[in-house]
Amino acid sequence: MTLIANTPEPPYYAVIFTSLRTPENHGYGLMAERMAELAAQQPGFLGMESARDALGITVSYWESLEAIAQWKRQVEHREAQRLGRSDWYAAYRVRVARVERDYGFGEQGAT
Repeated sequence: MTLIANTPEPPYYAVIFTSLRTPENHGYGLMAERMAELAAQQPGFLGMESARDALGITVSYWESLEAIAQWKRQVEHREAQRLGRSDWYAAYRVRVARVERDYGFGEQGAT
């Protein structure tokens, strides 16, 4: 995965997942890797960016709202959501936004 996702010309959609972790780590890293791998296989997936310190933020990019809805319903993803609520997250927020403009600088920047 590149540091900055290479996204197409807008419009497209961003799903912004912001989270606060619990101290529990039972399988979190493996599940996070699996979800990134699985998301990349989904129809309509465009890319992902993620950063974690005290606050975690993952932004995934999608062609359409339907592609996002299909990802939300994916069986393994639903299990990860369940485990997130029960074990890994003290709090989280999901926001869905339509990207209207996209510009950047440098080799890994979106154009």
